Amino acid sequence: MKITGRTRVFYCMADPIDQVRAPEVFNEVFERHDVDAVMIPMRVHPLQLEATLRTLFESPTVGGVSLSIPHKAAAAAIVDHCSPGASVANAVNAVRRSAAGGLEGELFDGEGFRRSLDCAGIAYVNQRVLLIGAGGAASALATALAAAGVAEIAVYDPNRARAEQLVKVLGGSFGIRATSAADNDPRGFDLIVNASPLGLEQSDPLPVDVNAIARHAAVCDILMKNQPTPLLRAALARGLVAEPGFDMLIQQTPLYLDFFGYPELAASVRLDDTYLREMLVPAHMRLPRDLMTYH
Repeated sequence: MKITGRTRVFYCMADPIDQVRAPEVFNEVFERHDVDAVMIPMRVHPLQLEATLRTLFESPTVGGVSLSIPHKAAAAAIVDHCSPGASVANAVNAVRRSAAGGLEGELFDGEGFRRSLDCAGIAYVNQRVLLIGAGGAASALATALAAAGVAEIAVYDPNRARAEQLVKVLGGSFGIRATSAADNDPRGFDLIVNASPLGLEQSDPLPVDVNAIARHAAVCDILMKNQPTPLLRAALARGLVAEPGFDMLIQQTPLYLDFFGYPELAASVRLDDTYLREMLVPAHMRLPRDLMTYH
């Protein structure tokens, strides 16, 4: 990849940062289409997030920022304007400079996740969902699933106040049955989603007791590191449907590209994302293309 004085610079911010895959994806797209742009990973401490964002966007060279753990909820309070969906979820995972010069935020995690479920043929309409985690990514997933018509969402997070706040939003904005789960027991649920950091380290405990999951249920783990995670390995060992987070990122990529001002690149990725799938997904975890349903 050639970097020039005219290169448009994007950043991916997280803390920690080693698990992020977005720079690989965007740089592959930019290079493949000969676009003079680059995405750089940047570890930013939560206390420095606002100062870093505002300082970077003082430069006209900066095209935008992608956000990962743990910055999504905090960014929603920093940006000067965010979309209605991001406001409901109280989370932002993409920031750009608005025409007026302020910071504008958007949230793509939820839509990317919903589309990844469609691709994998995992049912969610009228299903009971157990969501592990109540942070920015979890909020995005919960609001997207609520809007898509799930029957119920139970949210478990050790931070009970955070889980209760998310549940309040879900019930008030979508009118679905939403509860703050007292524990992480997966019994009785049709879809179990890990949207917590558990699994980033191999020593982490499993987010749920896999042996208690119903035989018909599906398990999703949106982490991008250590895939298949211990959770998914345990689910696969029981013969359960188990979906990693790779496709969630792939499905978000065109949304990011549109937001950052590259509609032609977005259209290209929508037409063919095979090269991204081959780059991200280990060969033994790939589904044949003709078994996927795209929307």
